[in-house]
Parts: sequence; structure tokens; C-alpha cells
Amino acid sequence: MADRQYELVYILPPDVTDQQVTELHEQLEAVVSRMSGQIERMENWGRRKLAYEIGHHKEGVYVLEVINGTGELMKELDRRLRVMDQVIRHLVVRVDEEKKVVDRTRTKRQTESERRRVKRGLPPVRQPGEGRRAGDADESDDDRFDAGEV
Repeated sequence: MADRQYELVYILPPDVTDQQVTELHEQLEAVVSRMSGQIERMENWGRRKLAYEIGHHKEGVYVLEVINGTGELMKELDRRLRVMDQVIRHLVVRVDEEKKVVDRTRTKRQTESERRRVKRGLPPVRQPGEGRRAGDADESDDDRFDAGEV
């Protein structure tokens, strides 16, 4: 089965130390490497307010990990995170399908733009200095922010 990309977000209690966050990350990293996966990146978002109270916690430490692996790996991580007392909540989301859709949409828009430019007699790719830049606009004819008559 091909590797897929997942985002794992978990929330820890607000009183957790950086060392405890690192220890939990190392535990997850050991499981991921044992099941032939790879952690692409890990971001500690820090202490944030929760949307709603979870088990008498109004704040939590958010951690994001981007993992390349299989579905079996994510099932194992989900099982382990579910039984850890240290983790308040966690969420696993598969993101590789969304990236494919974004790439497909980007290429479709680019080819459509090139087709229209060629049809108008222009080169398919925009040349340097072509088009309107933010600094070129005369501010006197920009009336988008005028208050209007009262």
C-alpha cells in the first residue's frame, strides 16, 4: 500500500512542560519509525484557549505533526493516543487527496490562462513587467474606499 500524508493534531493539558511534549513526540516517533513511516514535520503551536471546556480544561497545548505512512500506522497511533492520559484530544486527517485536487485545479487554471493568452495573440506565459502592479495604480482614480454621499 502506498504511503499517504496525514496531519495529526493533539491537545495536551496547559500545565505540560516542553520536556513532556518532547517525550511524547519521541514516543510517537518511535512508533512511526517502527511501522516504516516518517514524520515530515512537527510544530508546537503552544498554549491556546479551547473552543469549549474539555475535562475542566479551558486551555491546552496544541501540537501538529505531519506524518507520511499507511492507514495501519494511523490506526495504531489513534489507538495509542486514545489511551494516553496526557492527551486531552487528538484528530487525524488525511491530506494527500486535498493536495492532489489543489494541484489539479492549479494546472487547469494555468492551461486555461495560457490558452486564452495565445488566443489573444500574446505569449502563453506572462512576461516581466506585463500587467498592472500595485504601485502603478493612480490613487486619485481609486474610489473603492470613498465614503460616498450621505
